[in-house]
Amino acid sequence: MSLRLGDTAPDFEQDSTEGKIHFYDWLGDSWGVLFSHPADFTPVCTTELGLTAKLKDQFAKRNVKAIALSVDPVDSHKEWVKDIEETQGCSVNFPIIADEDRKVSELYDMIHPNADSSLTVRSLFVIDPNKKVRLIITYPASTGRNFNEVLRVIDSLQLTDEHKVATPGNWERGGDVVIVPSLQDEEEIKERFPQGYKAVKSYLRMTPDPKTNWGGD
Repeated sequence: MSLRLGDTAPDFEQDSTEGKIHFYDWLGDSWGVLFSHPADFTPVCTTELGLTAKLKDQFAKRNVKAIALSVDPVDSHKEWVKDIEETQGCSVNFPIIADEDRKVSELYDMIHPNADSSLTVRSLFVIDPNKKVRLIITYPASTGRNFNEVLRVIDSLQLTDEHKVATPGNWERGGDVVIVPSLQDEEEIKERFPQGYKAVKSYLRMTPDPKTNWGGD
């Protein structure tokens, strides 16, 4: 059965480039980005893992841990890491799960038989500190992921968890947001959004980003 938004992310224990990983213990009270790769020593994956390593500080500012996965063994992962660091100019600073028995791949429905019967597709899951699945993105093997979009969605999730807002299309941190339709009490609206709002329609009320301090970029 495939995972859906709001489901509890399955726990697992599996070997990795950083030793045995017990997923829930490893995640702790952080957000997590779990993403799979078709195979080691493949060109697109090499660039993606390099990008992830370079985003370590951006993830850390958001209390996010990254963890990758493919169905190749640990020894292969460790050799591949050398190539990633050499070609992408980075230090791989997150674990890569060795899912040889496909245990995690099956838990997270990462193998799509019509695409490939044995290799994982480019699946990505954002998991919150309560171990709930908050974002699922699946790319074809030929297309590398947009990690700026992953960061953007995490910003939106963390903002909307804290405030009674939603984020409009193409929103980026600091941009105007939407007051959720369920919030109708004008006194509460004034308290929550002292900068006021613009009612484009009765159901579309725009207000400045209530999070005034996003920290560094």
